[in-house]
Amino acid sequence: MAEQTSTLPTAPTPIPMFKGEGYEYWSVCMKTILRSRDLWDLLTKGVDEAEKDAGKLKNSQKKDAHAMAIIQQAVHDQLFSRITAASSAKETWEILKMEFQGDTQVKANKLQGLRREFENLAMKESEAVGDYFRRVMALVSQKRAYGEEISDQTFVEKYYVV
Repeated sequence: MAEQTSTLPTAPTPIPMFKGEGYEYWSVCMKTILRSRDLWDLLTKGVDEAEKDAGKLKNSQKKDAHAMAIIQQAVHDQLFSRITAASSAKETWEILKMEFQGDTQVKANKLQGLRREFENLAMKESEAVGDYFRRVMALVSQKRAYGEEISDQTFVEKYYVV
């Protein structure tokens, strides 16, 4: 006899609200939510308007509208006006990404500052080990969010050379 799997309904994933601070964290959470709903490809590729199959095109457009609605729900009222002109989920995502993460030059500058901060990072005399660990992890996470590859060895060396 085959094993039955549990199909208990699960609560929908709460959508994090973006208020203009912490874009890196918010975008990672949103990417996970959109991937879990099979919508992320629309943000990277967009809708293929050249699709010959009318049914597939309509389905893609519907999924695009769904992704766009999720992003709109996740943006605070004060920021909403910045994305109102967007006509697709991809365009909406790119507007937010450009404004809050920046283009390549801005990202490179932010990454350089994070590298400098990481190099100069040292445990304070009165700081608890756990607090220092959190600071190291926060910097590593920020650097990774900006595309920097950080090996576990680099992290361990920074943490244990205290």
